[in-house]
Amino acid sequence: MSDSQRPMKSETPREVTSRTTNDWFGRLAAHTSSCLGSKWAFAGAGSIIVIWGATGPLFHFSDTWQLIINTGTTIVTFLMVFLIQNTQNRDAKAINLKLNELIRAIDKARNKMIDIENLSDLELDALQATYEKVRVAYVRHERTDGRIVP
Repeated sequence: MSDSQRPMKSETPREVTSRTTNDWFGRLAAHTSSCLGSKWAFAGAGSIIVIWGATGPLFHFSDTWQLIINTGTTIVTFLMVFLIQNTQNRDAKAINLKLNELIRAIDKARNKMIDIENLSDLELDALQATYEKVRVAYVRHERTDGRIVP
């Protein structure tokens, strides 16, 4: 049986194995978010809710019974916020770097657009106003050119 015909083994996700950083939190976050973002984690969480709900009559739907699920979901939510933020920060950084490379590689692109995410809000507002003027001028040109503009 060739390698391409063999069934896929459950391996560590590519996102985790491709990380070469020595950042232990980064590796932990990548591995944890990869595992917790799976269908099995969702099925497990759903099962916990069903089991908790089924035990309601056994515990007479007591305050403690309700407190258990409330505390558990609060703790999980609190921790997941940090994992999600870590993943979002990493993704945003990677996308910005890719866009910077594209800007750098295109001759007609203005290199001053590289790293604009580090500009102040006022500088970004001024840049946005500049591009709004470019858009308005383009729309006027399209209308005078006889084309239908949405």
